[in-house]
Amino acid sequence: MNAPHSTNADPAELAKFSDLAHRWWDKDSEFRPLHQINPLRLEWINSLSPVKGLTALDVGCGGGILADSMARRGAQVLGIDLSTKALRVAQLHALEAETPGVRYREVSAEALAAEAPGSYDVVTCMEMLEHVPDPASIVQACATLVKPGGWVFFSTLNRSPWSFLAAIVGAEYVLNLLPRGTHEYAKMIRPSELAAFCRQADLDVLHTRGMDYNPITKRYAMVPSTSVNYLFAAQKLA
Repeated sequence: MNAPHSTNADPAELAKFSDLAHRWWDKDSEFRPLHQINPLRLEWINSLSPVKGLTALDVGCGGGILADSMARRGAQVLGIDLSTKALRVAQLHALEAETPGVRYREVSAEALAAEAPGSYDVVTCMEMLEHVPDPASIVQACATLVKPGGWVFFSTLNRSPWSFLAAIVGAEYVLNLLPRGTHEYAKMIRPSELAAFCRQADLDVLHTRGMDYNPITKRYAMVPSTSVNYLFAAQKLA
């Protein structure tokens, strides 16, 4: 695991998303897929751990799409990221939308874990692990930050031939759902690898789901297959 003071981030990845930061809340922008899948992942999270009245942490929150929606469900939410521009957009949106119970902070997961271990009922880390140099370190930090018995939710991309075709060739080059270069195949994470990271961090993976995009209906849906986009729900061992 990285030392708490180190920064587990790829400067090129931060720059990539910082350049698009002003478009986070434009539902017809490059972030349209995140807006489309957010209700699905929020409902899945809420079905396993109803967030109303809980403390929640969103690691790699970007412009605050998930953090904002959890706060609107009644959670007290902290969103953290290392992109200054994205956080400013998130803060501005919270002010304009008068979202209660959400705040944002520029800090790494590892640094916050050293500062406030065991502080959150729910920790989410969505579409982030495939963008950092050391995903295992993020998983460990999330496990440290959640309370014993609390839930940690991850979402990432499988490193599989089908994922390469669907998430890179299809989404970035054929359907133009995402900017080209959004994902790197080598950085994608197999479910077996993420499960190993979770075991090492004393997280018990209890539920897995996949997410599928239908190019005809242009809709996303939760599916059993984890061959492309997938989600883990893990509980911190007491």
